Amino acid sequence: MNARTRPTSAATPNEAPEPLPDLTPRPSLGDRVYETLLARLISVKIAPGSRIPVDALVRELNVSQTPIRAALIRLETEGLVVKTHNVGYSAAPMPTRSRFEQIYDMRRLLEPYLAARATQNLSDAARDELATLATSMARPTSDDEKLAYGKFALQDADFHLWIAQHSGNDLAAEALTRLHAHTHLFRLRFHSHVTTEAIKEHAEIVSAMLDGNHEAAYTAMEEHVMRSRARMAPFFEVLD
Repeated sequence: MNARTRPTSAATPNEAPEPLPDLTPRPSLGDRVYETLLARLISVKIAPGSRIPVDALVRELNVSQTPIRAALIRLETEGLVVKTHNVGYSAAPMPTRSRFEQIYDMRRLLEPYLAARATQNLSDAARDELATLATSMARPTSDDEKLAYGKFALQDADFHLWIAQHSGNDLAAEALTRLHAHTHLFRLRFHSHVTTEAIKEHAEIVSAMLDGNHEAAYTAMEEHVMRSRARMAPFFEVLD
């Protein structure tokens, strides 16, 4: 048989093509442990201020201490976990009512200004990044409601931080980051309305920014912060 008559591996008309392999990246063990703990913290299944025993998690999750400690370190940087010498890790305490009031006062002062400045500074590449970031927030990230809620809390924080970082005012961006405002706020109310309403408000901010309208971006961000405050106020007003 010469090269002209050699059979090929192409599918015949009656033969279904071989399905393409699923190339979707799988989360690592460390990521799965992190996401599990994140969902429990955001949904307050791990109560604020309660100790997080590493040995108990090793037995429950059937993993070694390494991915658990790595996850706890990540959560510590996000303000959801605190580490105490000779005690270990605990869930971060819920901020007081006064602290929440101060958080929103700071957000209303900073974030509209940051959104307006970022709008004036946007490059073409940054516009693409912003559009991609907003789109990713609008898509469900998990069939597990608590896990999806926890992931959205971090996406929300990333969205606001991205805007702050592109404002060109590093000091204001650092001040916003230190509040850990967004992840704490999501612990106040575990409910899908929080995400759906935030997504709509984010879309208004993004639209104004992509249009290059810094005044509209300022107004849209201010409205978002005020609406968020109104949504959460009934929950943090009962705190000590």
